[in-house]
Order: sequence, then C-alpha cells, then structure tokens
Amino acid sequence: MSADHDTPALPVTIYTPESRLQHPARMLREMLADLHTGRELAWRLAVRDISAQYRQTALGILWAFILPLANTLTWIFLNSSGVVAMAETALPFPVYVFTGTMLWAIFMDAVNAPLQTTIAAKSLLTKLNFPREALLVSGVYQTLFNAGIKVALLLAVLPLMGIELGWSLLLFPVALLSLVLFGTAFGLVLTPIGVLYTDIGKGLPLLMQFLMYLTPVVFAMPKEGVAAVVFMLNPVSPILLTARDWLTAMPADYLAGFLIANLLALLLLAAVLIVYRLAMPILIERMSA
Repeated sequence: MSADHDTPALPVTIYTPESRLQHPARMLREMLADLHTGRELAWRLAVRDISAQYRQTALGILWAFILPLANTLTWIFLNSSGVVAMAETALPFPVYVFTGTMLWAIFMDAVNAPLQTTIAAKSLLTKLNFPREALLVSGVYQTLFNAGIKVALLLAVLPLMGIELGWSLLLFPVALLSLVLFGTAFGLVLTPIGVLYTDIGKGLPLLMQFLMYLTPVVFAMPKEGVAAVVFMLNPVSPILLTARDWLTAMPADYLAGFLIANLLALLLLAAVLIVYRLAMPILIERMSA
C-alpha cells in the first residue's frame, strides 16, 4: 500500500480578502468545529495554568477563598460595630454576606478569565496556529475549578451557620453555570480592547468593585427609589439572588429576571464570540509587530 493511503489527509485552510461576515453559516460551522477540535488543548492549558497558579504560592489552594472570606469578615465587622447600617435581610446577615461574596468571587473569576488567558497565551498566538476558542474554554475550566473549591467551602460552612440545605440545592448548579456564563460573556466584551491596552486589565478590579455595590452581594435589594431601579436593571442581580436562594433553601423570588438574564447572556456570548473570532487575526498581527 502506498504512503499516500497510510497518511491521513491534512486540513486545508484557504485565506481570502473576503469578510467572514459575508458567509455567516460557514463562519458558524468553523466556530463550532474549532470549539470541538480545541477541547483537548483547552483541557491541557487549564491543567497547566491551574497547577502553576497554586504551585507557586505558599498557601496554595487556600487563595481560592481567602479573599472572599476576608471581604465577608470586613462587612460583618462594619455591620456589627455600627459603622455601616445595613437593611434587614431574609437570611442572617453573616450568611447573606458570606454567600454573596463567594458567589461574586465566582462571577469575578469568570469575568477575568477571557482576558487573562488570552494575554497569557500571547507567545503561542504569535507563533502557532491553533483554535483560539480553546483559550476561552480553558478559562471556563479554570473558573469552574476555582468555583468548585468555593462551593465546597459553602456546603461545609452553611450547616454550621444554622442553614439547612434543601432540595433546591439540586438546582444550584444551574445558577452557578449562569454566573459563569454571564461573567464569561461580559469578560469577553472587554478582551479585544484589553489585549491591546493594558489599562483595561488594570482598571477592571476597580470596575468590578463598583459593580459589586450595585448588586445584592452585601446589600439587600432596595425596595424603592433610584437604587431599586438600578439594582433591578443590573442583570447580575437576579442570577446572584436565585443562586443564593437555591443554595440556602429560600423561596426564589426572581425567577423571571433569572430567565431573562440568561437569555441576554446567551445572546451576548454569541455576539462577542463572533467579534472575538473576527478580531483575533488583527490582534495577533498587532502583538507580532
């Protein structure tokens, strides 16, 4: 048998000056194909980055929840000392803040992941041709890994704080994935600009801190006034509230907003994935210059 029959045919890529938007169906097929072919690379990148992240620290995996715990203790102290007066919450305030800060930390990880993984792979992007979507999937894997650590801590501590876990805990993974989905979509919006201008990465923690105060993380949902409107228009609010309710066996009062926010997240993610795919050749050219 000839060597031609023994060697599998290599894929052929044809580059043309035509915009990919002229053939949306073809672009969609290519995106789905790249997501599929890049799944193993995404897994290997995630394992590498997670190992490096915790191997080079003295406390290792503890860093996954040290910062949320520190934030929780700070707000509990401010409330108990009377420095900050908090509105009454359905849950005991320590439980409300503890669950809120942990869930917000998961959302923040999801927002940061697309930009961090893309910037970390600059050297690979300029030298190798591989499915760029693998970087995004790798970021999702890392976010889910860190989220698993935080959720394990929540499940261990909540019974000690007097919270009985109910059947709604079975729905909690849906809300958790919703947080990751929306965070990834939001982070992906900032990624193309953030790759070119480091100001985005440096200013993102400040932006997230501001957004936290517009989300029922440590503050209860306002019942009236401008603050109530802002909190309700914030699409993260119903997702975080529903996740907290399902986690603590409380009635889920924001299911309609939860469903709408997830629909918006899916539409946003689809749009920014297209932008990301179209922008990557330009970004790689700029990085190589």
